[in-house]
Amino acid sequence: MKKLVLGIFILLFVSVKAQFDAQLSQYMFHSNAFNPAAVGESNLIEIIGQHRLNMISMPGGGSTTAFSINSPLKSGKSKSGLGFSVLDDKVGWFNNQAAHLQYAYKKKIGDGKLSIGTEIGFVSLGFSGDSVAQMKITSEYYSFSGDDAIPQTSVIGLGFDVGVGVWYTTEKWYGGLSFLHANQPTVKWGMNSEFQQKTSLFATGGFNYTFDNQKYSLKPSFLLKSDFKQWQFDISARLEYDGKYWGGLTIRPLNTAVLFAGININGGLALGYSFDIPTSRLITTNFGSHELLLSYSFEYVFSKQNSKYKSIRYL
Repeated sequence: MKKLVLGIFILLFVSVKAQFDAQLSQYMFHSNAFNPAAVGESNLIEIIGQHRLNMISMPGGGSTTAFSINSPLKSGKSKSGLGFSVLDDKVGWFNNQAAHLQYAYKKKIGDGKLSIGTEIGFVSLGFSGDSVAQMKITSEYYSFSGDDAIPQTSVIGLGFDVGVGVWYTTEKWYGGLSFLHANQPTVKWGMNSEFQQKTSLFATGGFNYTFDNQKYSLKPSFLLKSDFKQWQFDISARLEYDGKYWGGLTIRPLNTAVLFAGININGGLALGYSFDIPTSRLITTNFGSHELLLSYSFEYVFSKQNSKYKSIRYL
């Protein structure tokens, strides 16, 4: 049964996972992970890290680690943002890694601020073909070991990657659109095998509603992503108390329900946790996915006489 499940994971990765970037349930706190135009939006230096364990107890469920740092930049009247992001995503026998330098130009338009951003870097895809060979997976319909397109040794390939995005934000709402892997980079594994990363579309938005009791605020948001053949939609609602505690629910239709909560600890340090509960038949095969988020936001002010440091968390 384990061999069958692992074999299915190969097929699922090639047909589904390869079409989408890594899954992050607490996407609303890490916008520059999928849109380079979001760097420098909070006017603070932000360091954000997420670690995710996918489908606990499912063989090959894998894990995801996403890390980024971004900062606003100001030169005269010109404002922009600069960031750097890295990703390590493991599923089954595949290991997807990426690193990007991000930049966004910002301009005030109407009641808000428009950002136009880009990212350049690389994507790296590795495949543990030796593990597949050792498993000796066989089927009366198909032979994995006899397929020249499936490497029989551990392989890794590298490809140049480009992404673009736009972001618009006001005091009450925000929205963004991005195209990652716009150049559709091709990663080659030797002479017989290659993988092409399809362009991914990300659309997101949200707004802030403050109740009569101003200690409470409701922050709905959504994230839509697609490779133009398949679509995934997250719709979320987050209730925040006193700018310090929050909790919420995300629905991924026909797939998953996500519970998440967090706290602004002190001095710009924030901690978040989410638990993905499968709503399909997969609920009988695993114990859900767990994701931890840690972020630190601060402002560093340079002056001629001395340097002043203060930490503020912005959500």
